[in-house]
Amino acid sequence: MSETPTASDAPIRVFLLDDHEVVRRGLRDLLGAEPGIEVVGEAATAAQALARGPALKPDVAVLDVRLPDGDGITVCRELRSRMPDLACLMLTSFDDEDALLDAVMAGAAGYVLKQINGSDLVSAVRTVARGQSMLDPATTARLMRSVRGPGADAHPEDERLAVLSEREHAVLDLIGEGLTNRQIAKRLYLSEKTVKNHISRLLGKLGVERRVQAAVIAAEAREHPHHDT
Repeated sequence: MSETPTASDAPIRVFLLDDHEVVRRGLRDLLGAEPGIEVVGEAATAAQALARGPALKPDVAVLDVRLPDGDGITVCRELRSRMPDLACLMLTSFDDEDALLDAVMAGAAGYVLKQINGSDLVSAVRTVARGQSMLDPATTARLMRSVRGPGADAHPEDERLAVLSEREHAVLDLIGEGLTNRQIAKRLYLSEKTVKNHISRLLGKLGVERRVQAAVIAAEAREHPHHDT
């Protein structure tokens, strides 16, 4: 029998960033008490997070949006440039549409309010650790349109979607539904490796880094289907 632990056996490694010690302690106690989750480090400032985070090799980073020396969204972008597989869960005390949009474009996997109850936060950490998004693509698509402003009828995603193959379109639709690679593989009767390859190619063609960004494009396309004239 192999001694190598499977991904499901290994604990989810979590890194915490919040400038309030009480909040950090509460998060550490809450998450650390959960089976299969290990808090591997924490920081109070953006500088500390960037200095400590990469060496700890976390799977999930829970990042406060507002910080005394910057913001969690920039930290998300910086950490993910060094650790592309890192799932960032943004934590904020207010419902800020601009921050949500910025978080999506920085490659965050999720966005939760600090008012969330403990069990929902644990669930959110587990969800993003599996590679799923905690951001609703349809909501985010509406947000992006509102930022573009009225009269923005052009949908640049039409052109990007046109270069996808039929199989890549199918994979993108399932990403938009929030399915994991394993679920997509089962649905399309493919291997997980093949699904990963399709996702890598379609992300490259769409010019985005994370599957949630691709899901937003898919959601916009579904709400505004392109009709050939």
